[in-house]
Amino acid sequence: MDAKILIVDDEPPIIDVLAYNLKRENYQVVIARDGEEAITLARQERPDLIILDLLLPRIDGLEVCRTLRRERDVPIIMLTARDEEIDRVVGLELGADDYVVKPFSVRELMARVKNVLRRSSQNGAAPDGIRIGTLSIDLARREATVGSVEVKLTLLEFEILALLARHAGQVYSREQILEQVWGYDYLGDLRVVDAVIKRLRAKLRAAEPDGEWIETVRGIGYKLNG
Repeated sequence: MDAKILIVDDEPPIIDVLAYNLKRENYQVVIARDGEEAITLARQERPDLIILDLLLPRIDGLEVCRTLRRERDVPIIMLTARDEEIDRVVGLELGADDYVVKPFSVRELMARVKNVLRRSSQNGAAPDGIRIGTLSIDLARREATVGSVEVKLTLLEFEILALLARHAGQVYSREQILEQVWGYDYLGDLRVVDAVIKRLRAKLRAAEPDGEWIETVRGIGYKLNG
């Protein structure tokens, strides 16, 4: 049996479509129909990935994401029917790995599920990792430290940091980051990269308040200062 996926949605047609297609790919499927149940099942079942609707009864999806992110680095794909892009950006800032807007293409969603799980299961290529100044990155364990302080990163944050660190000083555009990290042509707002970079910067700064690790190159993208 393949990975276990928790579907969190209160619309029966969406649940049915997702469950059917995920089971066809041999994924284990667990279903929650409100935010409170989602948190309970995520703790009990420890899924490998969560597909999370933002508009939920009892506890909304953003609060579910915020709660689970404090407890475990489980990959999260958000589903949203909202028109406001700010909701998706806030979700990404809270730690979601990707988002899909309803109505969505099942093929597109399945591709994103596979890519998020692929990133989650990949092993680091170099057990001794990368060291730049006080920043140390263990690629095998997916751990980062600044000095003696461990920086707790989500999978997506770690992948972006590792990409920039492998090529310290080189500028990467948002499109290049999406291509390298997400692994496919992203159809959403390029500001998703900005949201993750903002979160990553805050964590690095908390570990080393005087450090300015990630530099914005106006009109181009980002680079890691060596």
